[in-house]
Amino acid sequence: MTTTNEPVVWLTQEAFARLSAELEHLSGPGRAEIVARIEQARSEGDLKENGGYHAAKEEQGKAEARIAYLKDMLSKAHVGEAPADDGIVEPGMLVEAIIAGDKTVFLFGSREVAGDSDLDVYSEKSPIGTAVHGKKAGDKLSYTAPNGREISVEILSAKPYTG
Repeated sequence: MTTTNEPVVWLTQEAFARLSAELEHLSGPGRAEIVARIEQARSEGDLKENGGYHAAKEEQGKAEARIAYLKDMLSKAHVGEAPADDGIVEPGMLVEAIIAGDKTVFLFGSREVAGDSDLDVYSEKSPIGTAVHGKKAGDKLSYTAPNGREISVEILSAKPYTG
């Protein structure tokens, strides 16, 4: 857990374990596989027109960015049980709301908690996330979207996400 003013990322134990395993793979065998592909492509000659080399280098860049992201996120992670079922919007809650007249369900928190689900996820740092954080069922509010529009929100429910 962090002691700075940086936001803490809430993760379930399952999500933390899954992301830690991904980081371990990317940092070890995954990195070695990419390096081997780069070396193989490099041995094929002219690098300017070597599609395999350029694809492997691009993959390496993406993997290194993912490694940095995971290291940073996991260092800030608060791992634990789902939040209390108290109806208050906080990280780890599945929120049902009417946003700009449309009923929607979203996970409040980190995309990483949602895993492979197709849930919409709003972080605490997003404009809507900042607006709904700490609210509860029945609360009505509005926030200013990045495009300048005022968006109305009514919180219908907030329950712990069990994914």
